[in-house]
Amino acid sequence: MIAKDHNFINGKWLKVAGSNFTEVTESATGEVMARVAMGGAREVDLAVSAARTAFEGWSATPAKDRSEFARRIQAGLGEKMAEVAELIAREVGMPLQLSRIIQVGLPMNTFGEMARLGEEFAFETREGNAMILREPVGVVAAITPWNYPLHQIAAKIAPALVAGCTVVLKPSEVAPLNAFALAEIIEASGLPAGVFNLVTGTGALVGEALAQHPDVDMISFTGSTRAGKRVAEIASASVKRVTLELGGKSACVILEDADFERAVPDAVSKCFLNSGQTCSALTRLLVPAERLQDAERMAVAAAETYALGDPLERGSRMGPLVSEIQRQRVRGYIDSALSQGATLLIGGSDQPPGLDSGHFVSPTILSDVTPEMTVAQEEIFGPVLCLMAYADEKEALDIANGTIYGLAGGVWSGSKERAINFARKMRTGQVEINGGAFNPNAPFGGYKQSGNGRELGHFGLEEFLETKALLT
Repeated sequence: MIAKDHNFINGKWLKVAGSNFTEVTESATGEVMARVAMGGAREVDLAVSAARTAFEGWSATPAKDRSEFARRIQAGLGEKMAEVAELIAREVGMPLQLSRIIQVGLPMNTFGEMARLGEEFAFETREGNAMILREPVGVVAAITPWNYPLHQIAAKIAPALVAGCTVVLKPSEVAPLNAFALAEIIEASGLPAGVFNLVTGTGALVGEALAQHPDVDMISFTGSTRAGKRVAEIASASVKRVTLELGGKSACVILEDADFERAVPDAVSKCFLNSGQTCSALTRLLVPAERLQDAERMAVAAAETYALGDPLERGSRMGPLVSEIQRQRVRGYIDSALSQGATLLIGGSDQPPGLDSGHFVSPTILSDVTPEMTVAQEEIFGPVLCLMAYADEKEALDIANGTIYGLAGGVWSGSKERAINFARKMRTGQVEINGGAFNPNAPFGGYKQSGNGRELGHFGLEEFLETKALLT
C-alpha cells in the first residue's frame, strides 16, 4: 500500500491538513494500491502564494538557465523510466512496454524539446520602431487528466517553466501517483522553491479554487468538455487566460480508392490504443457503403489480435480501463448502441472470459452505426469502434464534421493529394494522412467544443507568453 499524505509546496513536502483521502485502485485487479490525501483551500493558497513569490526571480532567470532545468528533469525521468512506467501501467492500465514508450517517453521528449526551444526562441524581436517582448504570463494553474497523466502534465509544465512562469499542478485524483514521482524528480533537479508546486485534490474543490484564485494568471486545463466549461466559467470572472484541451469524437475516413488492407487495421489500432482511453482516438470509422462488409471483416480480424490481460504481463496487447466507474460507463454506451439498432461484430458489454477481476472491457466493434446514435455523438473513452457507412464523399464529410467535437481525424486515399484535400475540409485540429504517425512536436488541440489553444512544440510554448511592445 502506497501512502501519500504530503503535497509539494514552496520546495518542501507539506503535510496535507484535514482527513480527506482518496483511494487509487490497481486497474488490473480493482484492489486499492494507494491512499492519497486530498488538499483543499489551505494548500491552494499556500501553493499560489509560493508561486507568486517565486515568479519575480524565475521570470528574470535567463532562458538558457530555465532550459537547463528542463533538461535535468528530462534526465531524471530517464533514470526512473522503468519505475514510473510500471506505476502508470498499474494506475491507468496501459501495457507496460507501451507505457515505457508513451507514458514516460513522450514526457521526456517534451521536456527535451522545450529545453531546445527555450535556448533558440526569440523572446525579443523588432517591428519598425517597436521592440516586441515575449514575457511569461505569470502564475499558471495546470489541471490534468488521468488517461495520459504524465504526458499531459509535461505538456503544460515543461513549456510553462521554460517560458518563465511558475506553476501549481493539480493532477487527476484518479491517477495521481505519477505526479508525485515527477515532483520528486523536480525536487532533485534543484529547481528554485515555489517555481513548481503540487496540490492534490478534487476538481470541485481544488480545481475550482485555482480557477477563481486572484493570484493565478492562467489556467491550462485538460479533461472533459463539461469540466472545461465549468473552469472557463469560473476563470472568466477575473479574465484569466484559459486554454482547454477537451473531448473528441474523431473520424477516420477511408475513401473508396484507399488500400483497405492497410487502412482498416490502422484505424482499429488508433481506436484501441490505451484501451480507447485517448481523447484523440479515431473512434468512428467511415467507409463507402459498398465496402462496409469488407471493412467489417477486416476490423474484426484486427480486433482479434488484441490480447486482453494484465498490463504487467508479457503478451497483453490491451489492458483494463482505469476504474470501475469508467468500465460501467463504457458498458452502458455499448448497450445503448445495441438498443438503438447498432450491430455487434465482436466484444460487447459482458465481462471478458477469464478476467473476473479488474476493470476490463473487451475490444468491441459496432457496425450499422448512424449519425444520430449516442455512440456516434458522445465520447465513449473505451475500446469501442463505430463503423459507419457513407454514400459519397460529401456525406462522408458531413458525418465527419457532424459532432460538437473537432480534435483529431484521419483520411485514407490512394492519392495523397486527394486525402489532403479532404482533410482541409475537416473541422478538426489534427488529421492523419494515410496513417501518418503522431508527432510529439506538432501543435495539438481542437476546434469547436474540443477546446482552444495548442500544446506541444513552439505553439505550446507561446501559449504561456504575453506580448509587449516597446515603442522607441
